[in-house]
Amino acid sequence: MALSSAFETRVWRTETAAGAGAQALLLLLLGASAGLGAVGWLTGLAFTVGTWALLTRALHRSWPPRPFGPANGVTLARTTLVGGVTALVADSFVGAPPVATLVALTTVALVLDAVDGQVARRTGTESSLGARFDMEADAFLILVLSVHVAMSLGVWVLLIGAMRYVFVAAARALPWLNGPLPPSMARKTVAAVQGIVLLVATAGILPMPAAYAVVGMALASLVWSFGRDIRGLWCLRVREGAPLVRPAVARAVTHERV
Repeated sequence: MALSSAFETRVWRTETAAGAGAQALLLLLLGASAGLGAVGWLTGLAFTVGTWALLTRALHRSWPPRPFGPANGVTLARTTLVGGVTALVADSFVGAPPVATLVALTTVALVLDAVDGQVARRTGTESSLGARFDMEADAFLILVLSVHVAMSLGVWVLLIGAMRYVFVAAARALPWLNGPLPPSMARKTVAAVQGIVLLVATAGILPMPAAYAVVGMALASLVWSFGRDIRGLWCLRVREGAPLVRPAVARAVTHERV
């Protein structure tokens, strides 16, 4: 058992180090092809260090120790793309962003979101760590895209990216918000719509009035999804007659592997 755990530890250390290396390589490519500036570089490097540190900490704390797995490898590749998107969006505050590159990276990242879950189920490597990793990658991509779109449509768009993090903060004060929710296709659909709509708005293919309307409808669907889940959790608390104390993992608009 000890030898197996030591081997698995070496494997995921190699995987996370490879992920950090891939992120650095992507930043180099963006610097050469898209003229990534100093702000983008600093943001991208901060993203790389933060991702590596958080993922390494999560792997250390997971029990029982498991191999990194192919599904997590897909999610790590997607996270690398998210890092590139983050760097480009940060750079857009000081100059015009390369929209085509930003759209391409985002599109591939959103497509891969449908791949890692399939890989996890087909290889029997589903895990709570993998689901959380997947969820955090999705949530951060939506946050970054909302920041970019907010520069053209207004600060209200930030609500799309911030809502999940506000829920996490609220759950620390209200433990019943950490209760379990049944799987929901509506929840998955609403979560997927946010990324697609923000991608379309980023691409600039819609007239401004249409962009306002589409992004507004996406936000309304997100508010509805959160509201429905919060109401369900409140009803569950009332039925059980006591607050639910569970690990603080926000599940409203959960980015489940699909």
